[in-house]
Amino acid sequence: MTEDLPGRITDPKALRALSHPMRWKLIELLGLESTATATRCAEYTGESVASCSYHLNMLAKYGFVEQADGGQGREKPWKLVKYDQSWASEGLEPEGMLAAKTLTEVFLDFELGRMKEYVRRRDREPDEWRRVPAHRATITYLTVEELEQVSAEFAAILDRYWDRLENPGLRPEGSRAVRLFLATYFPQTLPRKE
Repeated sequence: MTEDLPGRITDPKALRALSHPMRWKLIELLGLESTATATRCAEYTGESVASCSYHLNMLAKYGFVEQADGGQGREKPWKLVKYDQSWASEGLEPEGMLAAKTLTEVFLDFELGRMKEYVRRRDREPDEWRRVPAHRATITYLTVEELEQVSAEFAAILDRYWDRLENPGLRPEGSRAVRLFLATYFPQTLPRKE
């Protein structure tokens, strides 16, 4: 089944390599700035240069980042190999399945932490940015086909703006980095009322 998921991370060791919150901070920074040195990573994360260098090397070992052109020693810049990290536990052996589930939990903790951080500083954002709702959730009833359609529509929205991530020249004046996050889950099934 995993061969039907091109680009998805299936190697248990690679999945475990991403299962560290510090590494998600580094991926975030490299996504925002295209390249960054271990020194810049330390400034961004509040960790030591040595710690950032270690985590960058671990990400490089599994093909998530690589050294970019220029710089020397600790001042060598790093860049993402690809901007999209994708995984699923379906179709994996038990070791990979456990690694994928662990990675999902680490990733969700990272995302929730970033959302909470934003809530704490939201009142300092310019008025025009605060007018846009930051959160929205609902429960509805969908068929599998409808849920697939919702997911495809969200992916199409993301695809419309994808080039701006890798090519700063495509970013319109007044634009800024915005994290879009879609989570789908099924509420716990409640016992039937008699």
